[in-house]
Amino acid sequence: MSGNPRHARPPGDFESREAADDRGHDCPDRTRPARSRGFSLIEVLVATVIFAAMSAITWGALSQIARTRGALADQQDRFAAVARTVGAFDRDLRQSISRSVRGNYGEVLPAVLGSAGKIELSRVGFANPQAEPRSNVERVAWLVDQRVLRRDRWNVLDRTATSSAERRDMLDGIGALGIRYLGDDNVWRDLWPPRDAARDVLPRAIEWRMTLEDFGELRRVIVLPSTFPERAAGASPAGNIGEADGIPPIVVPVPGTSP
Repeated sequence: MSGNPRHARPPGDFESREAADDRGHDCPDRTRPARSRGFSLIEVLVATVIFAAMSAITWGALSQIARTRGALADQQDRFAAVARTVGAFDRDLRQSISRSVRGNYGEVLPAVLGSAGKIELSRVGFANPQAEPRSNVERVAWLVDQRVLRRDRWNVLDRTATSSAERRDMLDGIGALGIRYLGDDNVWRDLWPPRDAARDVLPRAIEWRMTLEDFGELRRVIVLPSTFPERAAGASPAGNIGEADGIPPIVVPVPGTSP
């Protein structure tokens, strides 16, 4: 067998293969996928700190936005309440009418009874949508009680001993309320009516100043309707226009008659 040249192994062939096998164990297999590598503890801690810082910044910004929106909503509500109160006060003054009433003890109260800090008046425009058997004239009063502007109203004009007012708080945070009344002599007064004036006479205008804790001072001047005269100015006692001045009255022909 050893003498056959076909089966003769070249010298050093066995040793070279064993060396190659040993080297193959030392070299990594290129076809085998590499193992996945996770985050280290330091990396996790750094990411957590960054996330916490961003969360704190975002929460602070959102909290500031929420507080700002809340403050704006409160200011809007306050401004709307002031606008409603001013509108209601002005409406009562503009709708005043020369109608005196009787108080709880039968005394006669003027159509407008006012002082420097309170006003009570008769006003028209008392809505009656259900056609109830009552007047469309209403008696109301405005005053400040414990820094709250209050509106009182009575269900009847001429009161009895048991009549009481319905009280409604209109606006809080009132520092002061000042009212003045302009008479026909162009003089401003703190009381109305004057001593020598009739009970049903109305002032020409009313000025009120209201001091609010947040908005400062508000001032309005309201022109009131004139007191209803007994008859038109310049009219004759007979009621014919122009007769008092010597001007012949205007005669309107009736259809079917000769002039």
